[in-house]
Order: sequence, then structure tokens, then C-alpha cells
Amino acid sequence: MSGPLAGLRVFDLSRILAGPTCSQLLGDLGAEIIKIERPGAGDDTRKWGPPYVKDAAGTNTTESAYYMASNRNKRSVSIDIAKPEGQALAKRLIAKCDIMLENFKVGDMARYGLSYADLRAGSPGLIYCSITGFGQTGPYAPRAGYDLLAQGIGGIMSVTGEPDRPPMKVGVGIADIMCGMYATVAILAALHHRRETGKGQYIDLALLDTQVAWLTTIGLNYLTSGEVPQRVGNEHPNIVPYNVMPSSDGYFILAVGNDGQFGKFCDFAGAPELARDPRFATNEARLRNRRTLYDILPEVTRRKTQQQWIEGLAKAGVPASPVNDVAQVFQDPQVQAREMKLTMPYPGAAGGKVDLIANPIRFSETAIDYRLPPPVLGEHTDEVLTGLLGLEPSEIASLKARGAI
Repeated sequence: MSGPLAGLRVFDLSRILAGPTCSQLLGDLGAEIIKIERPGAGDDTRKWGPPYVKDAAGTNTTESAYYMASNRNKRSVSIDIAKPEGQALAKRLIAKCDIMLENFKVGDMARYGLSYADLRAGSPGLIYCSITGFGQTGPYAPRAGYDLLAQGIGGIMSVTGEPDRPPMKVGVGIADIMCGMYATVAILAALHHRRETGKGQYIDLALLDTQVAWLTTIGLNYLTSGEVPQRVGNEHPNIVPYNVMPSSDGYFILAVGNDGQFGKFCDFAGAPELARDPRFATNEARLRNRRTLYDILPEVTRRKTQQQWIEGLAKAGVPASPVNDVAQVFQDPQVQAREMKLTMPYPGAAGGKVDLIANPIRFSETAIDYRLPPPVLGEHTDEVLTGLLGLEPSEIASLKARGAI
């Protein structure tokens, strides 16, 4: 392993998206991830399809695209932590790990004897990260939490969508994904603290807290003004023009960030008078006269093709882009140049490989390490129990017979 976290080991009891996002990122950075799954069932998202990875015969495998998105660089070990034998195995493995990650409901880990309070005496350097919907405290703590609930309670849906349409969630599970990102940052900070003090610690992360935190500018607009932000569609609450605009043959994004860019846009558009108009000369004025300007602009932007706008505004130094569908994303020359589509060997798939989305981090010295494709359920159980715990084949067979693994 060559990543910056090489030598660290993670006991990963998480599933769905937030936790697996965190552990995949840690794995990409070089950490060894031991993904613990319930025998015969595994991560719920394995069955969240179609689509599924197909084998050489064109038949669906047991791995959905959803599961594949956040589970590379992990070894899958099937252990039933509801059984005493499984709990004992888990504790032995945790004792050999630096980090434990779990996203069970509040109180579940204590019932299995795997809470931080249960483990800290025997593993004082352990960094234990819990991810839940609402955190370990507060009136909602006992509730199950999902991304959509966090988006709803956390306010992002209230400002997403068109003004005259119902609230809309973000198109991906962004509360889950951002919680996984925050979890990664917290774990890395705790690792630094442990290096300085020798002490591990407990990390309590919630989808809702994460969602509230990344309201960022929208949240501060409210806290500063007392005015409740409203849905503005593709528009920006603080910048005008910043929107999807019509061209003569489609749509393009116009993202004017300052008055100088607005003047350059107007010059290229053949409408320099707009930049001189006192209603639009400054961003503050454009904000006050938002509706008037947006009523005028479509007539101007329909004078050129989408490509003329994108190429011409790029030369003028004005941010503009197409609105790509997902197929166009992976055909985009910039995305291809950055190698954001990753192909990995995968023996069970048609052609012996699968396409994944690459990690966006680029290091100069410690490259991202794509070692393992997303594992099938329990693929590495024998390997890990033999290699880390020294179990004999007869012991493993006995545990399988009792349903502990």
C-alpha cells in the first residue's frame, strides 16, 4: 500500500452510504478497511438495484451499482455480531484496529457489547466514530435517520427547486455523502490528536448536524437578516445573472461573479447598454432588479448558439458552461483528462472489469491506491480471520456451522 494512511486499519461496521463513503475514502488514502457484514445478507445496498453488475452471461450479479459506488478498497468479512461468538470475534479484530466506524441506531452497539464504553479500556488508542441520523443526544436521537429526512429537516429542500413548485431534494444523497466527508475529516483530526497524546476518542456525527452545517451561506443569510430564504430555482440568492439561459439551440449556464464580468458579457452579447444601465450597473442593483434583468436577457442570449456562448465567454473570461447529462459528463474532455472514470479488474463481471468513479484527490508524493474492487459478501472472511487472528481451518468451519460467520 502506498497511500498516506498506509499502516492504519479500520473496523468498518457501517453500511448504506454515509459510513461507506468515509471508509472508501480512508481506503483510497491507503488504510486497510475490514468491512463487517451480516452473513447471508450483507450491506443493504447490495440489493438496491437495478442496475446490477452483470456477469459474462449477461446475468445480474449480487452487487448493485449503488453498492459499487462506495465500497472499493475494502475486504468483506461476514460476522453475525448478534451472536456471542460473533461479538467475541469482533472484539478480537477491533483490538488490532486503529479506527472503528459504525452507523447503527443509538444503543445498538451497547446491546452487542461493542460500544465505545465497552472497548476503550482494552483499546485506549481506538478512534471510534458513530454516524447516526440525529446524533447520540437530543429528542430525535432514538429515531432512524435517512438522507431524505436530513435534507427535509435540515432546510436544504426548502431552498431547492423552482419558486412555484414543491420543495425538492438534491439529486444525490448529499446529506449522507457530506456526513461521510465530515467523518473522514474528524477521524484524521483524531489520528493527529492520538499521535500527540496517545489517546483515542469517540466521534459523534449526525446526518442532520451535517446538513445544517453545510447550509453555509444560505444559513448565514437567514441568521444575519432574519429573512427566511426562498427557492430561486437555478438562480443565486446573492449574484445576478447566475442562471441557466436559453441559446438559439439549447441552454447554457451563465455565472457572472462580479461587475467586470457582467460588462464583458454585455460586450460579447452585443448589448453594452445593459452594463451602463443604472438598474444593472452593479451587482447590488442587479439584485434589486433581478426580475427585470431576467426578463430582458433571454432575448439577448437567443441570438447565439450554445457553443458560441460557451467558447466566446470563455475567451472573454466570463464563466459559462453546458448543462451535461451524465453520459456527457464522462465524455467531457476535461473529465477525461482528469481520469475521473476508473476501470478496475473484477473477475465476476462481463469482460472481467468494472467502471467506477475515481477519487478526485491528486497527491504529488502519495498517490491514491486502487487496490481492491468492491468485494462480494464475505469474500475475505477466511483470509482475515486466518491472517489477523491466526484461526485454524477447523475453528473457522466450526464458526460457520454455528452461523457466527
